[in-house]
Amino acid sequence: MDLKIAGKRALVLGGNRGMGLAIAKGLAGEGASVLLAARDEQALAKAGAEIGAAGTFAVDLSETQSLAAFAAAVGDIDILINNTGGPPYGGVIGREVADWEESFRSMSMSVIRLTDLFLPAMRSKSWGRVVTVVSTGAVQPIPVLGISNTIRAGLIAWSKSLAPEVAKDGVTVNVLMPGRVATERVAMTDEATAARENISVEAVRQRSFAQIPAGRYAEPEEIAAVVSFLCSGPASYVTGSVYRVDGGYVRHV
Repeated sequence: MDLKIAGKRALVLGGNRGMGLAIAKGLAGEGASVLLAARDEQALAKAGAEIGAAGTFAVDLSETQSLAAFAAAVGDIDILINNTGGPPYGGVIGREVADWEESFRSMSMSVIRLTDLFLPAMRSKSWGRVVTVVSTGAVQPIPVLGISNTIRAGLIAWSKSLAPEVAKDGVTVNVLMPGRVATERVAMTDEATAARENISVEAVRQRSFAQIPAGRYAEPEEIAAVVSFLCSGPASYVTGSVYRVDGGYVRHV
């Protein structure tokens, strides 16, 4: 299938590793001109060279006052992949206010602000794609990711609120909800869970596999394939939706 995004400019936040890098590779493979943004400059440079990125930008999403300058440096884009990092591990009781505030800035306010900054160009061209990556924790909370569960659930409500406001302008707004994916972040989550429960990491992994009908973690490329479709021309009538790519893990209707 021709996804009809060759030559489109796509910005992938957190595009230097894991799912973000896989998404960037997927879009580049479809002919999009891919721009990467992340905080780790060394990993960013390596990822940019690996996929032949059209540009790389070092940015700290928690510094929301700098986002207007960052967006201006990036320029107009057609596709925005809102993929942010996760907060410190732990539950929700007794967390420091600073943890909540910094996580909200880097994971939510940054996404909202950048989307607002990039939307005018999309709307003026009557074509745009916004995909925000969250987690199954937004609907089925993960015990060691209390702050993440909370903030990502809010992003779903924001995305669904935004979608009808720009649908007639040819801009689609969707959420991608991956389950457990074989990335560095999930390995760290398994380690945090093992430490919390005083069991082995392998025991955590096997328990997870038993809870996932597919019986395994996803490969990052499997997530990227769904994102590429949501960013495509043929997906022009798909908006305001939440796409779960979780091997059947979340079972509610």
